[in-house]
Amino acid sequence: LCHEHMEVNCHPGKLIAQDYKVSYSLAKSCKSDLKKYRCNVENLPRSREARLSYLLMCLESAVHRGRQVSSECQGEMLDYRRMLMEDFSLSPEIILSCRGEIEHHCSGLHRKGRTLHCLMKVVRGEKGSVGPNCQQALQTLIQETDPGADYRIDRALNEACESVIQTACKHIRSGDPMILSCLMEHLYTEKMVEDCEHRLLELQYFISRDWKLDVVLYRKCQGDASRLCHTHGWNETSELMPPGAVFSCLYRHAYRTEEQGRRLSRECRAEVQRILHQRAMDVKLDPALQDKCMIDLGKWCSEKTETGQELECLQDHLDDLVSDCRDIVGNLTELESEDIQIEALLMRACEPIIQTFCHEVADNQIDSGDLMECLIQNKHQKEMNEKCAIGVTHFQLVQMKDFRFSYKFKMACKEDVLKLCPNIKKKVDVVICLSTTVRNDTLQDAKEHRVSLKCRKQLRVEELEMTEDIRLEPELYEACKSDIKNYCQNVPYGNAQVMDHLNKLVFNFSLYFFLPVPKHLILRECIRFCPEADSKNMLQCLKQNKNSEVMDPKCKQMITKRQITQNTDYRLNPVLRKACKADIPKFCQNILNRAKDDTELEGQVISCLKLKYADQRLSPDCEDQIRVIIQESALDYRLDPQLQMHCSEEISSLCAEEAAAQEQTGQVEECLKVNLLKIKTEMCKKEVLNMLKESKADIFVDPVLHTACALDIKHHCAAIPPGRGRQMSCLMEALEDKRVRLQPECKKRLNDRIEMWSYAAKVAPAEGFSDLAMQVMTSPSKNYILSVITVGICVLFLIGLMCGRITKRVTRELKDR
Repeated sequence: LCHEHMEVNCHPGKLIAQDYKVSYSLAKSCKSDLKKYRCNVENLPRSREARLSYLLMCLESAVHRGRQVSSECQGEMLDYRRMLMEDFSLSPEIILSCRGEIEHHCSGLHRKGRTLHCLMKVVRGEKGSVGPNCQQALQTLIQETDPGADYRIDRALNEACESVIQTACKHIRSGDPMILSCLMEHLYTEKMVEDCEHRLLELQYFISRDWKLDVVLYRKCQGDASRLCHTHGWNETSELMPPGAVFSCLYRHAYRTEEQGRRLSRECRAEVQRILHQRAMDVKLDPALQDKCMIDLGKWCSEKTETGQELECLQDHLDDLVSDCRDIVGNLTELESEDIQIEALLMRACEPIIQTFCHEVADNQIDSGDLMECLIQNKHQKEMNEKCAIGVTHFQLVQMKDFRFSYKFKMACKEDVLKLCPNIKKKVDVVICLSTTVRNDTLQDAKEHRVSLKCRKQLRVEELEMTEDIRLEPELYEACKSDIKNYCQNVPYGNAQVMDHLNKLVFNFSLYFFLPVPKHLILRECIRFCPEADSKNMLQCLKQNKNSEVMDPKCKQMITKRQITQNTDYRLNPVLRKACKADIPKFCQNILNRAKDDTELEGQVISCLKLKYADQRLSPDCEDQIRVIIQESALDYRLDPQLQMHCSEEISSLCAEEAAAQEQTGQVEECLKVNLLKIKTEMCKKEVLNMLKESKADIFVDPVLHTACALDIKHHCAAIPPGRGRQMSCLMEALEDKRVRLQPECKKRLNDRIEMWSYAAKVAPAEGFSDLAMQVMTSPSKNYILSVITVGICVLFLIGLMCGRITKRVTRELKDR
């Protein structure tokens, strides 16, 4: 029995732990350093024994303060710190305070630090619960062994993470404190292994509760912490300062502006940001968050066990949280709005989009909300992946809960909110309040706006962002949720598509397109082309800029979609309807008589007006509008509903390659003209013939011919005004004049057109005298035909003069009766 007792209690490691002098090598190697830094027996608190733990912490404090400790002593310290970390039985506090937890949760795990890591796992809440004394004993042991300075001290972590270190962190010297930071950066990535992940989080749980245990953070920030947070020495503690209080103090000062003063040094700020990025991985790495939100996590987020879901869940239930938890989550969210890179998981998901569109702002040392603003602006790019889009949208939804969560909006409008909208917290209500103030000042012609200029500018950005997704207007979304579920199941939320779809359901079809186009239905990429245009004139302005070389493809696609819809029915184009209000009843009344009020006209009225344009019979205002429509549809066949409807089979069979082109430049129309003889459908043939007729009236509506002959028009027809076939006649005369040399491509295209027009005249002869007269007037050989007709009339007149009256003469006597 005595022998067994001696084996248990007289283990060399236990003896050394109680009195370092038992280890001759340690006592010899560290003798001078112990004396130099006053770590001798006389300075021991509450004990006469030279406890190893106290001496280790005393010497480690000297190392952390940048003092020189001999390499032999540091080597001995490393060995004994590793020994304490491997065998819990060498720490009397652990045995005394954690006996119950060890027996209940961790029995049989005595070697290689497994018992300690088992206890750490229990403390993290993954395997039951521990008492406060046991948790404090573990925290003290971590401080004594200081594995944050050298990961190799923690054998369980070292063995579990060896493969990850060899691949992900091979560029860092073995034993360097930055190895732990590197491992945290690769947490939840493909390079991380499960066992390493568990051991790492178990250790980081304790390191995060004492800022001094992160060696790099302490080295860079000890001066700032002493100056701003009134901290003590490395191995001194204060019962008045709860866990995490010093780091909370540091990060509050890290994001202060120059005006607010007392900022951190640049080096310390960078380290604080690094720690915040790591803590965002797991709520349990934030001591204050876990402490104050434990009840709410259990109440609202018990099923949210995936990575990063717990914090998102707390943000979603912000209004339901208890006061202390709500304040902490609110402060963290406010911090994220300024520096979204704190959200490490979101940054990983958005890395492709950041590298493509936001790399300039991502490289800024101070974010100030620029990166999130860039991600929001590019949320609907085709390169955007689902995870990133969901994360960005979630952050936008969270921002709606408090205007302080939008950093740029907060900084631009903080004073205006305090002055004009006090006691209003929700962002949507603040935006409405400020917008109403701006509107009232504008309507009343106020000499000075109550809302500052910088706030008014940011207000436009916020209004645009809010209205692109109905979920960003909570009250409207709640009111429409059931209708969205019933009628918009397959409609994406972005780009105001749900809002657009609901508008169509609320208003009847015709009325919907008479409504001004709200800016939230226009893509952000389009707004810059018409920044001053109001909702009423927005689409008209965009149509004028549609073919600009710098026009965004997505914006161009949206404009084309609107044009296609408008061209299906003249009633959907208010500008055209107003310009042609006299011409439509005059020339197209038969179409109106056949049409029903609740049906689309499928472009029939516009086709009718296009024919009258070719006949030069429209009023000037109507002619201008129809000319624009003809020019646009000549470039894109989809803008001609009648052509698309009647020639769908021919387009598929004869012009499939041209129709599949990403950008339409008149290829399909040219293909149909070239293949006119192959078209079998009468209605399609008629539409193509109408196109040829329109091109005779104005060369501008024939893009292929106009492009080929642009240089010749400039040289030979510059003085001739466009329209009414004048420039076309000029080119035809130049073609017939052997003294004029036209460009080969122009000459070829003109000859092709002459053949097409000749064929068109054969298959579509004049239906009446007016059509015959119009064919003559629009013919390229108009002057020749008119000359022949004039000569014929003159010849008849001369014959009449020379031959006298053909009727029988009557005598004078008979006349006088």
